[in-house]
Amino acid sequence: MIYLFKKHLSDSRGFTLVELIVVVIIIGLLAGLVLPQFIRQEEKAKLKTARAQIELLGTALDTFRLDVGRYPTSDEGLQSLRQKPGAIDRWDGPYLKKELPMDPWSKPYLYKSPGEHGPYDILSYGADGAPGGEGDNRDITSWEH
Repeated sequence: MIYLFKKHLSDSRGFTLVELIVVVIIIGLLAGLVLPQFIRQEEKAKLKTARAQIELLGTALDTFRLDVGRYPTSDEGLQSLRQKPGAIDRWDGPYLKKELPMDPWSKPYLYKSPGEHGPYDILSYGADGAPGGEGDNRDITSWEH
């Protein structure tokens, strides 16, 4: 019985080194094709999220203006959508249901009123946090759609 067991073990074959290398190469090639597509989809999702959040902030700012008669100043900032800034009589907020969102790269949105492109400007500098850039680093603004 022991003899048969030993013979069975010696007859069984595992994977050769060449077979393992071929499998690793195939997995590497597949990852090389799939991973860049996944990264591009994530980049697109962050840009869409930033645009949607800027639209949401714009709607809240418009509601603030309807109540108060003006947009918040740059000094009052976007925080005035959640907390009453000073002694404004007709403030009827909060104008956002949740806390003020950060951009998809965990940086605060920049707000200026009066803006250079309209009554207010809202922008995110993208992934790099610096003006300009391409792809994931490009600026997302309230005045460009």
